[in-house]
Amino acid sequence: MSGPLEGIRVVDAATLFAGPIAAMHLGDMGADVVKVEHPRRPDPSRGHGPAKDGHNLWWKTLGRNKRTVTADLSQPGGREVFLRLAAQSDVVIENFRPDTLERWNLGYDQLSADNPGLVLARVTGFGQVGPYRRRPGFGTLAEAMSGFAAMTGEPDGPPTLPPFGLADGITALATAFAVTAALQARSRTGAGQVVDLSIIEPMLSVLGPQITRWDQLRTIQPRTGNRSVNNAPRNTYRTRDGRWVAVSTSSQSIAERVMRLVGRPELVDEPWFATGAGRAQHVEELDAAVAAWVAERTRAEVVEAFEEAQAAVAPVYDASDVVADPQLAALGTVVTMDDDDLGPVAMQNVLFRMSATPGEVRWTGRAHGADTDEVLGDLGYTATEIAELRGAGAV
Repeated sequence: MSGPLEGIRVVDAATLFAGPIAAMHLGDMGADVVKVEHPRRPDPSRGHGPAKDGHNLWWKTLGRNKRTVTADLSQPGGREVFLRLAAQSDVVIENFRPDTLERWNLGYDQLSADNPGLVLARVTGFGQVGPYRRRPGFGTLAEAMSGFAAMTGEPDGPPTLPPFGLADGITALATAFAVTAALQARSRTGAGQVVDLSIIEPMLSVLGPQITRWDQLRTIQPRTGNRSVNNAPRNTYRTRDGRWVAVSTSSQSIAERVMRLVGRPELVDEPWFATGAGRAQHVEELDAAVAAWVAERTRAEVVEAFEEAQAAVAPVYDASDVVADPQLAALGTVVTMDDDDLGPVAMQNVLFRMSATPGEVRWTGRAHGADTDEVLGDLGYTATEIAELRGAGAV
């Protein structure tokens, strides 16, 4: 079975991290992804985070399903390679600061001159227009400026940033969605287009009705730690064996089951218990009841009791728990791939399952420039021409 994007070629000319993650998702769905890196300055993600035996672990996932080539786009030879590649591709993803491609005479007009169906996805910190357009942008800035950090953390603590690239990951999903939408539009019109994403906007889109709330009520959601302003109890609770569980009572029926389970059925009959907002106003009493009950039991006992009561609970996992979980194993959430450098390597599998055209992890992240000769050969370069480009530092 072939992936749904088989036959689509994607040029990944982006770095750190949203653009490359988007290209990874597209590659998982069968697209032929060609990763273009500078000959002497590889994608910084190759050196980001932990490594084993000198091999970066994040790159093994981020670079999966990608053929890797090198080209210096600021040189005439590298520019020509990029133009030929764009002419034979469906999508280009880039995250240079605005006007950088134009300065190299690689703007959309040039890239699409011989390929009017090309989709160019431009992923930057602040978008292609506006007073901040030239500022350097990273996920951390989006997590701050979207409002996420302001509402995250304990009430008496500072705004809190996530310990991983949350904004980059969300922007990557938005980019992959935008690209497939643009390809669908092309199937009707025959024309490509430019997709402009700032990393702030996808982050903002998942934060709920914050803008509407401010517009209509002039109120700002406060920091509440693990609690919710919309319902209670909702928190993490420590078990007798020193583990943690998370409890959610977003629906009324679940809230009632939880309070009966923890031995406080009389609270269900209180008038304020009938709404999430009412329960949130009595969060101290509800939290204390759940915390005391959980503290007397092991994590396994808590999860079993909640399951029997059809109440919502989840153990707080770390990576070692994820790879051992039977439900995630049944879904195939983690896949183990053979890697040339490290042997068997476990990583997250594709995002979802499709019955007829499923995605697939075909290989792990490859060495810098490993496929340059192959890809340039596909573009019509001879071995002599490739050697000349390499000698000039263009590839």
